[in-house]
Amino acid sequence: MIEVLHADITTLDVDAIVNAASRSLLGGDGVDGAIHESAGPELVKASGALGPVETGGAVITPGFKLRAKYVIHAVGPIWRGGEEREPELLDRAYEESFARAREAGDVRTIAFPAISAGVYGYPKERATEIAVRAMRRHEARFERIIACAFSEGMAELYRREMRREASASPT
Repeated sequence: MIEVLHADITTLDVDAIVNAASRSLLGGDGVDGAIHESAGPELVKASGALGPVETGGAVITPGFKLRAKYVIHAVGPIWRGGEEREPELLDRAYEESFARAREAGDVRTIAFPAISAGVYGYPKERATEIAVRAMRRHEARFERIIACAFSEGMAELYRREMRREASASPT
């Protein structure tokens, strides 16, 4: 089941949350900074030891002080007009996140922020389209997949894309 929530991802009671991480994995702005702040200094040590990570890649760490058992750090692309493989790299960041969740062995519920759609400048409508397609591909393998939006406007974009995608699917 895919669900859209307008919430702070750091407060969700799920097995894993995905962090829209920088390549260094040392924290940053937006959701990345919020996750690092909420998880505590142990997260910087654990994630920093795994970096740098290539754009489109993902690694997994414990969640430390978060409710989530794991944090999956996905490195999405910085938007540069769409001519530098950004759609492919964003899709790969979702695929790699799902792969890390499956490798953990006990992730049944997972929440994603809008990877690359914040400070990395990816057009929000295009980002939600890629995100929803990726979530649909993995829907059967998880009890819950959450598209977690920090703003109501972003949540509405996810809902609109879910409706558009559902109406375009053959019945």
